[in-house]
Amino acid sequence: MNCGVLPMPEINLEKAVENSIPVGKLGILALTGTDKLAKKIDFYLRKWRAELCAAKRDNPHYDGYAQESYQIKYKIYPFGSGERKFVLEQSVRGYDVYILCDVFNYGETYEMYGYKNRMCPDMHFADLKRAISAIAGKARRINVIMPMLYEGRQDKRTMRESLDCAQALQEMAAMGVENIVTFDAHNASVQNAIPLKGFENVRTTYQMIKALCRAEPNLIIDKDNLVIIAPDAGAMGRCAYYAKALGADIGMFYKQRDYALVEDGRNKITEHEYLGAPLDGKSAIVVDDMIASGDSMLKVAQNLKEKQGAEKIFLFSAFGLFTSGLKRFDDACEKGWINRVFTTNTVYRPPELLRRKWYKQVDMSKYIAYLLNNLNHDQTLSILLNPSAKIEELLHKHNERLEQDRFDLFTLARKESDE
Repeated sequence: MNCGVLPMPEINLEKAVENSIPVGKLGILALTGTDKLAKKIDFYLRKWRAELCAAKRDNPHYDGYAQESYQIKYKIYPFGSGERKFVLEQSVRGYDVYILCDVFNYGETYEMYGYKNRMCPDMHFADLKRAISAIAGKARRINVIMPMLYEGRQDKRTMRESLDCAQALQEMAAMGVENIVTFDAHNASVQNAIPLKGFENVRTTYQMIKALCRAEPNLIIDKDNLVIIAPDAGAMGRCAYYAKALGADIGMFYKQRDYALVEDGRNKITEHEYLGAPLDGKSAIVVDDMIASGDSMLKVAQNLKEKQGAEKIFLFSAFGLFTSGLKRFDDACEKGWINRVFTTNTVYRPPELLRRKWYKQVDMSKYIAYLLNNLNHDQTLSILLNPSAKIEELLHKHNERLEQDRFDLFTLARKESDE
């Protein structure tokens, strides 16, 4: 008797949405600094729902389903003392509300006692709580989409210290938030702080690989030519997923930090050593959840180039904060340590970053729109959270095009030699 786990049946996401009733009227509340991303998400939802609504016009559950915009209107009134007030400008009664929040958007400013200041994560999180308190008791359900978790790196206790991330999650849950969606969480086990609430940790793997194939159309992706590199032991989980999806080898760096010593706002690295097979002539993808100052990833890239002999080096990170500026990445590119840096558009990116030749943006707006659409219909997210089939199809097309290009070059060379 086979007692193994039964395979999941194949699910058509579009049909699942069509044959289900939404939880409530969909509303997107884009907090300060998320307007651009919200507009892109809104575009896809308007397009899909206009098509579906035409077929459901006689169903009363779909009354108001197609909207000119799903964004909820609100205002935040700042006081000269630094205090703030959140005010809804429309009714949200019965709505299924999705609050989009980028707590790392330092591009937003405010005035306090006549001085202009940049918003910090604490201020963005306070605005999020203001929004939740204004909506609570009126909306049918409140959901939070926070791509990079507030205080996500402060997820465990190693001495007498605060547990900020767990506390933030519990605060949101206590205020009535039902679902929290985040991307490439530094440590997804922090969800244990809210075991009775929905917590979705979404991978950015498919979108990253898709962006790589577009930016590097001639890159050979196989075990003989590509290696996935983990900059430390903590990144091994996500790197193993990449390695399996791409059919590539995996290597890692042993990184020891002194957590008792903080220099320039970060824990000092005391040891850094490569563990893995030789990389002579191969391309390397260094994968991590975030780029803060970039010191760690650039040291890894330098080692891969100068000591391990890697040919091309790509940096993958869901979130690019670049807290110490861009010059060190400019220098690394000039020295040949890195070829391209890929980060998503889910957190703020300054205009000067977007102009860099080595930088490539990974657009997540359509993917987030899919997540919102399925959550609004209470449908499974398993296919969206594990896009193995889509990655396989993407790589198949990439390799097919490479083979066609090789054949065309061979045919052209043969023709020229005959002439």
